[in-house]
Amino acid sequence: MNAPLREPSFRESVDLMFNHAARLMDLSPGLEEKIRVCNSTYVVRFGVRLRGAIHTFTGYRSVHSEHMEPVKGGIRYSLAVNQDEVEALAALMTYKCALVEVPFGGSKGGLCLEPRDWNEHEMELITRRFTYELAKRDLIHPSQNVPAPDMGTSEREMAWIVDQYRRMNTTDINASACVTGKPLNAGGIHGRVEATGRGVQYALREFFRHKEDVAKAGLDGGLEGKRVIVQGLGNVGFHAAKFLSEEDGCLVTAVIERDGAVSNPEGLSIEFLKAHIGACGGVKGFPGGTYHEDGSDWLEADCDILIPAAMESVINLGNAARVQAPLIIEAANGPITSGADEILRKKGAVIIPDMYANAGGVTVSYFEWVKNLSHIRFGRMQRRQEEAQHALLVQELDRVAKTAGLKHGLSENFKEQYVRGAGELELVRSGLDDTMRTAYQSMREVWHSRKDVEDLRTAAYLVSIARVAGSYRSKGL
Repeated sequence: MNAPLREPSFRESVDLMFNHAARLMDLSPGLEEKIRVCNSTYVVRFGVRLRGAIHTFTGYRSVHSEHMEPVKGGIRYSLAVNQDEVEALAALMTYKCALVEVPFGGSKGGLCLEPRDWNEHEMELITRRFTYELAKRDLIHPSQNVPAPDMGTSEREMAWIVDQYRRMNTTDINASACVTGKPLNAGGIHGRVEATGRGVQYALREFFRHKEDVAKAGLDGGLEGKRVIVQGLGNVGFHAAKFLSEEDGCLVTAVIERDGAVSNPEGLSIEFLKAHIGACGGVKGFPGGTYHEDGSDWLEADCDILIPAAMESVINLGNAARVQAPLIIEAANGPITSGADEILRKKGAVIIPDMYANAGGVTVSYFEWVKNLSHIRFGRMQRRQEEAQHALLVQELDRVAKTAGLKHGLSENFKEQYVRGAGELELVRSGLDDTMRTAYQSMREVWHSRKDVEDLRTAAYLVSIARVAGSYRSKGL
């Protein structure tokens, strides 16, 4: 009797995918091992007096690769946090930054706790103590290690972190750059909250620009009218669903959450659903769709695009064979295990991999870090000068049009849109769009030019590993 297949862990999945790509490359064994392994992991256990007693928490900060510095990666708060998970996420950050050409090494952090178990004041005390433990070892530092929000954290925690760092480094003029994903009034940048979800939208737009790639997924046409299922309506899933439905004409036919799923074949109202989840704690009772208690079944439902946007390993050996979506875009980190990835590819599904699809967050974090180091808002110096130049051109075109006999000249709507200069948000979105286009094209070139590369994930690893290897070689390794 055959033994049942064992599901690889998240870390094993990352290593298996790395090894698959590395076998297709001409790397020395030593360099391959140097790129694959995690450089260091710091484990801290600290106590905080809360509710009349001392509570001990366990936190991690892992540095995967310092081929470029500072290293970059989010901090997540979850009871599921452990060393293997943090190290796997740090590895993905290395490859992600290399793929989208953001000049950071890979890092990741985590704190093992359930945020909903503690009130806001208690969370602040815990976060500040965790920050102190990391910052005193330079594991939070503008030029060495720069965290960001992740699952269970947000702008709020980043504001506490930067304030704690400032208290410990009172003369550091670049203190705001010690962390990204901050609120605007604490040194943040317009467009950071939406960045990962916006990046998913830009990734899909770029995919659908290439008819040959769309055909590989058994689809045709553009994004308009495509049926989308989203798993997880947190920050990433919400913004991806909102932008795709409101700006690209997609129909979000189902959303999967902790307490089940809600569906509507005519499309869900994402704004109303998000408000309902905020008020009620889940999708149950949402008046704009049908509630289903077993939400995981909807990962296997008929749709055009499936967006897993929450936890890792949600598509695995147990359900991969039943997943019907011809196109899956990994908005979360590692939502498909290596075993499931193989099953899906054999079925003909196209997977847009996580290291590319959710790179919007780190891309805009890079913009925020640069803004903090330059100490000036993007667009501040040139916006009005651009508007003045555009206004001169519009006035002249308007004059010429009227001279030629066009009674009304240029339309007011055209004038308004053309004259308006780019502010910080427009520049951030432009930079993100350019980054996602360029990164996809680098993957696509490998995907279509090499017969031994059958999927975008392998292509992404090949591009990333080659760039990391190039950095190490330039250092003399």
